[in-house]
Amino acid sequence: MAPALGVFTDVLMIFLVLSTWPTPAFFQIQGDPEVEGAYPSLNVTFNSRTMNLSWDCPENMTEARCLLRHEETGKIIMKVSRMGCSCTFTSMTLHAGATLEVQVTAHQRHLRETLVYANTGVEGTAARNFSCFIYDADFLNCTWARGPVAPVDTQYFLFLQDSRSQGKRETECPGYLKEAGTNLGCHLHGLSRWPFYTYFLVNGSSRHMHIQFFDAILSTKEIERFSPPANTSVHCNESHCLIQWLQPKTQQRLSYLDFQYQLDIQKENMEPGSWNPLVEVSGASENKYNFPSLQPRVRHWVRVRAADARVLGWSPWSQPVHFGSDTEDGGLLRVSLLVVLGTLVCTLVLGFLAKRFFKMCGLLSPIPHVKDKLNDQQDLEHQVGVREEIQAEPLSPSLLPLPMCALVQSCSQQPGAPFGSPMWVQQVHKALSHPLLQPSRCA
Repeated sequence: MAPALGVFTDVLMIFLVLSTWPTPAFFQIQGDPEVEGAYPSLNVTFNSRTMNLSWDCPENMTEARCLLRHEETGKIIMKVSRMGCSCTFTSMTLHAGATLEVQVTAHQRHLRETLVYANTGVEGTAARNFSCFIYDADFLNCTWARGPVAPVDTQYFLFLQDSRSQGKRETECPGYLKEAGTNLGCHLHGLSRWPFYTYFLVNGSSRHMHIQFFDAILSTKEIERFSPPANTSVHCNESHCLIQWLQPKTQQRLSYLDFQYQLDIQKENMEPGSWNPLVEVSGASENKYNFPSLQPRVRHWVRVRAADARVLGWSPWSQPVHFGSDTEDGGLLRVSLLVVLGTLVCTLVLGFLAKRFFKMCGLLSPIPHVKDKLNDQQDLEHQVGVREEIQAEPLSPSLLPLPMCALVQSCSQQPGAPFGSPMWVQQVHKALSHPLLQPSRCA
């Protein structure tokens, strides 16, 4: 009897020792997050707008952890304080879904509960081809397309969130761009209060089916389109042309070293395929470039564009600025030619009129010749007859060229100086410098 009792006592002692030995589950709780199923339920909930995961706190909770499995970011683990029963993740896209898990230790027992977050709605109804860009430093334009299976009455709405703030401040688009009554774009002004990373959410509604949402996190640096450099100017000397411009205004806070520029300098009327290559200029050049160009130089034009040196998303080109000394010389040459040609024409016309006038007035002396005594009497009689005819029918000043009418009028009014007489000729010479001899006095 005694030996049997001793054996029974030994077996009992071994059982007691084994019952107090730590179980494998205990080691798994301490070192491995993959543990046995949870009981009772923790009633896990998830708010996608605030990225907050919460649950019912069990009594005597000593440890808690949150897990999020995401296609893009992988597994994210957050450890929670003993008094907390929630955790908040940083913003991330959720249109592809995510898996969340809570692990809690209470009463030396490990509880675990999993929540699958899905983008509810009919596949193919979410907004497609979503894109945004910033321009003129303070304006934002976003556009998207209707989902391929979205009903005709589908209406979309855009919301923006500060991806880093704790309060998850949210703003709806203030100005939608519509197409056939459907919101397919957004225009927003005033981006100074928005952070470097911004969360964009496009959800939809329809009376016929549930519309899936689309979300994205965009960097203002990556979506900003620089404005063209302003105030491009060119100043030339005998050997170079100095090209200068101003740094474009940006939504980001950038130094001059963050910029890269391209200059397009071409001769005017260049044939296709013979253009000069673009000139690369760094921001360290203080926004200027010396273009070698000797005089006389043909006419050129230059335009400039800018980009972030780390991204190289080029801005539109600035307006072309023309330069080249022949631009002005060519105009002066044309004016000079016109002046010379006009002067020559006027000289010829005035000479012709003067010659005609003096010929009509008899001021041009005939060429001397040998006197013929036999015919002198006949010539004298002929001249007297001609003079009598002239005196009988005086020449009307209106028949003379207009620039000379004042001269004739002045001379013909002098007493004792008949037309064509020596005294008349003397009066004509005197009147050449008279103020009356002006075209403005001729009617």
